[in-house]
Amino acid sequence: MNIHEYQAKEILKKFRIPTPNGVVIFDLKEINEKIKKLSSSIFVLKAQIHAGGRGKAGGIKIVKNFNEVATEAKKMLGKTLITHQTGPNGRQVKKLYLEESCDIAKEFYLSCLVDRSSSKIAFISSSEGGVDIEEIAKNSPEKIITVKLNLSKSIDEENIKKIIQPFSLPKKPQKQACDLIQSIYKVLIEKDANLIEINPLILTKDDNLLCLDAKISFDDNALYRNPDIVSLRDFNEEDPIETEAGKHGLSYIKLNGKIGCMVNGAGLAMATMDIIKLYGSEPANFLDVGGGASKEKVSAAFKIILSDKNVKGILINFFGGIMRCDVLAQGLVEAAQETNLSIPLVVRLAGTNVELGKEILKKSGLKIISANNLGDAAKKIIEVTK
Repeated sequence: MNIHEYQAKEILKKFRIPTPNGVVIFDLKEINEKIKKLSSSIFVLKAQIHAGGRGKAGGIKIVKNFNEVATEAKKMLGKTLITHQTGPNGRQVKKLYLEESCDIAKEFYLSCLVDRSSSKIAFISSSEGGVDIEEIAKNSPEKIITVKLNLSKSIDEENIKKIIQPFSLPKKPQKQACDLIQSIYKVLIEKDANLIEINPLILTKDDNLLCLDAKISFDDNALYRNPDIVSLRDFNEEDPIETEAGKHGLSYIKLNGKIGCMVNGAGLAMATMDIIKLYGSEPANFLDVGGGASKEKVSAAFKIILSDKNVKGILINFFGGIMRCDVLAQGLVEAAQETNLSIPLVVRLAGTNVELGKEILKKSGLKIISANNLGDAAKKIIEVTK
């Protein structure tokens, strides 16, 4: 789960991590009152969307007085921002963040994340901040330091020195950096975050460190432990189809292909998408109905897949383990009838009572193409969707 920059900074402040003063604006009428809470004569106005690249898309503006704030806010609020992370449809700006400006001496990059490949916590730091870290990794990898840590209550002094080494800090902000690293680590652990990115982390001209921008992403599987984080969720920033899928207990992610996929297991879903690509087409989605796929779940899954106008055919790959193939097949038939399915449907069943399941599909009267194995299923769905 992602949150907005202003929400991330509120969390950082609770852990005594320094950030510039700012106020969130939901309506233009609020500007007059909220700007009084800031003491700077120059401000930074930022569009609040769940995507990077806002500055290049016109979503970050430096403004020098109240009139400029009001003018730029009017242009920005309600605007659709298109960045490299939003996709071609962009995101509509429904919130703004007005922040005091800072005298920047240097900009750095700092992030803390769960490194699943090593089962450790990784800190990534660089002397180059405020730019795409991917470009630095590609063109100047020597400017990036990665320090991987075993899970513990705090970070030892030696590892902190390694993390902040690229910054080449004067003596005064070195102590600030140590406290900041420990606090960011604490946020990651206590709030079940899987990524905290500060880009840029700045050194001001009076030798103070500040988190000028902040991004925090949380582990969805741990949200039940953090109701305060759940309350920060912004459904306007999420795909409405993915939100609808979540209401039915379905794991759904929209992709850009034309073959809809429905499976009952995450590993099975990955294999299904891979084999569609192997045989020359593209999956339209990841969709896992789970091990106990009821008729209601399957019906909801059909409706969600069919809501994507790019879908030209559906491949169902079910394994009868927790539920038998005959039960799954009966649920498929009823769900297909209920949704008036009109596009090609290829079904591959395997597991308990597989022959009974195939017989149910055959006698359904529906135009269901049965497949003997996953490779056969992929070939058939690609053939009928050409």
